[in-house]
Amino acid sequence: MIKRYTRQEMGSLWTEEAKFSRWLEVEIAVCEGWESIGAIPKGTAEKIRKNAKFDIGRIEEIEKVTRHDVVAFLENVKESLGDEGDYLHFGITSSDTIDTAMALALKRSAEIIIDDIKEVLKTLKERAFEFKDTLMIGRSHGVHGEPISFGFVLALWYAEMKRNLKRMEEAKEVVSYGKISGSMGTFANVPIEVEEYACKKLGLKPAPISSQIIQRDRYAQYMTTLAIIASTIEKIATQIRHYQRTEVREAEEFFHKGQKGSSSMPHKRNPVLSENLCGLARLVRSNSIAALENVALWHERDISHSSNERIILPDSNIAIDFMLYRLNNILKNLVVYKDNMLKNLNLTRGVIYSQKVMLKLVEKGADKIEAYEAVQRNAMRSWEEGLQFRDLLEKDEFVKKYLTSNELDSLFDPAYYIRRMDDIFDRVFDD
Repeated sequence: MIKRYTRQEMGSLWTEEAKFSRWLEVEIAVCEGWESIGAIPKGTAEKIRKNAKFDIGRIEEIEKVTRHDVVAFLENVKESLGDEGDYLHFGITSSDTIDTAMALALKRSAEIIIDDIKEVLKTLKERAFEFKDTLMIGRSHGVHGEPISFGFVLALWYAEMKRNLKRMEEAKEVVSYGKISGSMGTFANVPIEVEEYACKKLGLKPAPISSQIIQRDRYAQYMTTLAIIASTIEKIATQIRHYQRTEVREAEEFFHKGQKGSSSMPHKRNPVLSENLCGLARLVRSNSIAALENVALWHERDISHSSNERIILPDSNIAIDFMLYRLNNILKNLVVYKDNMLKNLNLTRGVIYSQKVMLKLVEKGADKIEAYEAVQRNAMRSWEEGLQFRDLLEKDEFVKKYLTSNELDSLFDPAYYIRRMDDIFDRVFDD
């Protein structure tokens, strides 16, 4: 059972206080690792755990002199310790602490996001079954195509979000690796056993091989996963925005009592929540580009990645957590106008049944090309002159050779297009 988190808890994972707490957690685990092989006095780690303190203001003060954040952190912590402080950061390098602690932050963030995705999936499933047989028009290029159901749309979103769940679970696994292998990653000054002990203690796996840092392809996979999730969210939000257009009005965001849509136009009801999600998706995707750029560093390490990671990692995790929470609320409270869906389905006077008519003509012996041309000819006239497509077909000499009036009637039934919906839902909701 995944622990329940709140959005406040996601934010709290990325504070300075939380970062230094993780650093200390890693340092103590390393000390325990040294103790486990008898290399430092027994009880050292416990003394550090009991007495170690840090003060963010003091760390900042020391860093003004050291120009090195980890050194400033260690000097501040040692101020609260006795002789046991000599074994703090023993045999390891800054990135051992930073990257292993970052693995903890990313793993915990991934757990929150996985939980968020599961909530969205639950809502999508509920609403998909609610509207499984609710007819609406399907669109390609923004133009009416053939009938579908609104439940079909929601099921499509569910299937994509389910893939995102799998991606996020894989991303969590990829970043859940620590490294306690020293300056170049060669274990020259720290035994492999210390790394194995510390990582196990922290709930991580030891990286099979690392340089001075955890390799950034791991972070890139994590961040591109967030970018894909953001793109799915934007896809859904964009479609909701279209449904809320005045000319369409098939669905809209819930409008709360007292809510205002415009400072100047009292009538406005705008899809502001969905628009907000589209904007945040652009931010998360742009951050993933920086993560990809961070993969290529000089030799065994440089710190060109460090500066942007301080921004892109917290911002993207916090943003995705918020976006999934907001999307779930939009979907739960989405107002659906079934009558308008049916009205829009009939807006084009029946031309949406053109393929069914063409196939029936061919089935009755008509040449495929001639059948296409006959159906298209009447469909274009229906578009241009505002006439009923079925009436035009009934008067067409070519069509009359193959189809009776009753046969034509049977081709204009929208329910025909969603008759496989149960089969589709069985495939999508197989869990």
